Amino acid sequence: MKTLQKRKERVALLSVASNSILVIFKLIAGLLIGSVAIISEAIHSAMDLLASFIALFSVKKSYLPADEGHPFGHGKFESVSGLVEAALIFIAAFWIIFEAVKKITSSQQIEAPAWGVAVMLFSAVMNYIVSRKLFKVGREADSIALEADAWHLRTDVYTSLGVMFSLLVIWIGRHFWAGLNLYWLDPAAAIVIAIFILKAAYDLTSRALGDLIDAKLPAGEENWIRKIIADHQPDIRGFHRLKTRKAGNFRFVEFHIKVNPQMSVTSSHEITRNLKITIFDKLPNATINIHVEPCDGNCTDECVAGCFLEKEQRP
Repeated sequence: MKTLQKRKERVALLSVASNSILVIFKLIAGLLIGSVAIISEAIHSAMDLLASFIALFSVKKSYLPADEGHPFGHGKFESVSGLVEAALIFIAAFWIIFEAVKKITSSQQIEAPAWGVAVMLFSAVMNYIVSRKLFKVGREADSIALEADAWHLRTDVYTSLGVMFSLLVIWIGRHFWAGLNLYWLDPAAAIVIAIFILKAAYDLTSRALGDLIDAKLPAGEENWIRKIIADHQPDIRGFHRLKTRKAGNFRFVEFHIKVNPQMSVTSSHEITRNLKITIFDKLPNATINIHVEPCDGNCTDECVAGCFLEKEQRP
């Protein structure tokens, strides 16, 4: 666990370093050649840099164990981080659209577009490499903060390639169609970038809010828990009140099981122990609470949906 945590922190630091380099390169290139698309990309990377710092902070904070003030741990720091990152992306996207709309009808020329093409290619390659590492560690650690950071950089890959293409067309057009005004492609590409950014921000907001408002685990995970419980028949006669939620990479699972009223405390404890071990193997960092109830075959409306007894076995 500690080794995985160190990997999370290292890859978060890598994201901070790469975004810092890209902000400097893009800003210098955008100002030198007069490209609003590259400047918008610099702003996007600056938002990503701030988001990377937030992700690094949340990754460190969420690993702290539960304490008296936080009995359920600190996992939601990652969800809060994702929500803050999404807000920053929304702000950046609307600013880019505002600036691009102002310049889309202007006749401002772009100097040395070839340099812009080179900077965007460098940005796309670097962001792809770093985002791939973030995705790998983020999925292994089930870290929404790292995955959010990865999606930011992967979005940068596509938007950088879009800007590179627009500058490449302007560069080629300058040599073959000197009288044709293609400079509108630069702010138009900036608007396309903003749309990509807005989509990423919306998806990130939805996921972060799901954790913060205690939405249940994905259907696949809940169905897997139901199957594990069913596999313990006939010792378990039924179950009900399955409740799940998630906080960062920590999951919380609770449910009630029905057993033979004559079963010993030792036997029922062993059943719950086996259930917890099996679920924990599949869902690491899960806190599992299981309540044992006697079952005499008289199913109530609440538990009938999870009853494993045949109809003829019920009174």
